[in-house]
Amino acid sequence: METRSITARVPMGPRMAEDPARLVPELAAVSAALFKVTGNGSVPRSTISLLQLRAGQIVGSTYLTVLHTGFLRKAGEAEERITSVSSWQDSPYFDEAERAALALTEAVLQPSAHGQRVSDALYARAAELYEPAALSTLMFAIGQVSFFIAVALIAKPVPGRSFSDPWN
Repeated sequence: METRSITARVPMGPRMAEDPARLVPELAAVSAALFKVTGNGSVPRSTISLLQLRAGQIVGSTYLTVLHTGFLRKAGEAEERITSVSSWQDSPYFDEAERAALALTEAVLQPSAHGQRVSDALYARAAELYEPAALSTLMFAIGQVSFFIAVALIAKPVPGRSFSDPWN
């Protein structure tokens, strides 16, 4: 296993020299469709942003973590909510519906020692809190961020750069 020095300098350029969205322009339509699906209003935008931030934290993507933290701040989210996403289980800042969304995100993105990632109990809890269209939207929001996780981890866009142009 490779060890990393905490004093190592991190490159401030993307791993891929060219923007993959420019190399594969068909991505624009897919991306727009995913944003339209998750922005259908059945789930509060803040909940979707919270789960996207948690996804970035889980996979260890500085780009996604910085991006979604910035989106939450821009939307006026309280700093306490943003900074406690990583410890949401014992944080007083989230309601039951947000907790279910965060739990679903973790279940999908983290391996389970028991084989089944999304338990029947977790699904039942989420289904109690969300109407079917909203639960589907949550599922697609987790899928959306998962889609972009591959870009964040493989291409490594520069953290803190514009979402629309992280390669400049």
